[in-house]
Amino acid sequence: MRDKRFIAEHRGGPLTKEQHRQLILWACKCVENVLPLFTKTIDARLINAIKIAKEWTINIASVGDARKASLDVIAVAKELTDPIDIAIARSAGHTVATAHMADHSLIAAEYALKAVKLADKSIDKERKWQDEKLSPDIVDLVLSTRGKQKIKVNTTDNN
Repeated sequence: MRDKRFIAEHRGGPLTKEQHRQLILWACKCVENVLPLFTKTIDARLINAIKIAKEWTINIASVGDARKASLDVIAVAKELTDPIDIAIARSAGHTVATAHMADHSLIAAEYALKAVKLADKSIDKERKWQDEKLSPDIVDLVLSTRGKQKIKVNTTDNN
């Protein structure tokens, strides 16, 4: 069941537009931080998805634009074979999907952690970095939700 704290005010939930904006910007930071782990040339559709996510925060891109960019990134993930690259692509997809549903930001962060783990880097160090990038408006929301997430870093799952 979806955490109702991530439902936007305009849909009857408690999440303010500013909190929603902060969640997507945080997700952008999480995926951008792991982009250097990509094992080959980064597909332009991933970069475009991050760009659309940022544009959504300043009302240049619509939720429809974000949805299309998310679908494009799903296609990229299906084309990839390296598990690190797949995790990064999925992180980018969930980042831009945050425009539609704010709790996708949490999944974006988890896929970034999965990429770090697959690259034999420190998940603890990356999680600490992610936490430091949380704005005051969303820190309690994200940290209180962490233990309730459905997705967990799992190196045997390439999805």
